[in-house]
Amino acid sequence: QTGTICAYPCHTPVPFAEENLWDGYPEPTNAPYGIAKKAAMVMLDGYRRQYDLNSAYLLPVNLYGPRDNFDLHSSHVIPALIRKCITARDSGADHIECWGTGSASREFLYVDDAAEGIVRATEVMDDPTPINLGTCREITIKDLIELIARLTRFEGEIRWDATKPDGQPRRCLDTERAKKLLDWEAQIGFEEGLGHTIDWFEANKNSID
Repeated sequence: QTGTICAYPCHTPVPFAEENLWDGYPEPTNAPYGIAKKAAMVMLDGYRRQYDLNSAYLLPVNLYGPRDNFDLHSSHVIPALIRKCITARDSGADHIECWGTGSASREFLYVDDAAEGIVRATEVMDDPTPINLGTCREITIKDLIELIARLTRFEGEIRWDATKPDGQPRRCLDTERAKKLLDWEAQIGFEEGLGHTIDWFEANKNSID
C-alpha cells in the first residue's frame, strides 16, 4: 500500500520521521486525502491480523517524471511549472504567475526511484511498519521555479500571487528506515530527473490537452 507525505501532521519536526505520523492533524488543505491514506494503513493492518495478509506500507514524497499529469487544472507543482514555463517561452509571454510566496519547501522523488522502492518493499517486507520513500533533500518553491525556468530556457518574469496559499511550510522525509529495511536509496539527481521530465513534455506537448 502506498500512503502519502500529506498524512503527516502539519507541524511535524523536519525531517519527518515515521514515528511522528500520528502526532497531530494534517495540513488543512491536504487533510481529507492524508487522513484517508492513514485510514488505509489501519485497514491494511486489520487485514494482516485477521487474514494474515502479506503487506507493506510506504509513504512517498511528491513524485514527478515523464508521463506525469500536465493539466494545469489538476497537476502537481512540477508538471504545472514545466508547462507554464514552456508555454510562456513558446508564446513569447513576458511573465508567468505562481501561487503563494515561494517560501514553502518541498521534497520530490523521481518516478523510477519510487518504482524501485515499491518493488523492493514487495520483495523484502512483510511488516506493518510505515516506511518513508524520499531523497531527504528539500527545495523552496522559489528555487524550484527558478531552476525549472533555467532548464526550460524561460527568461521572463516570475510573479507571485501572495493571496493564494503556500500550504504546509516544509516537507522533507527522514529516509533512514528505508535504507535499513529495504536497502534502498534514491539514485536519480533532482536536476537530472527534471531534465528527463522536461524532455518528455517537450516531445509530447502538442498532444497534451
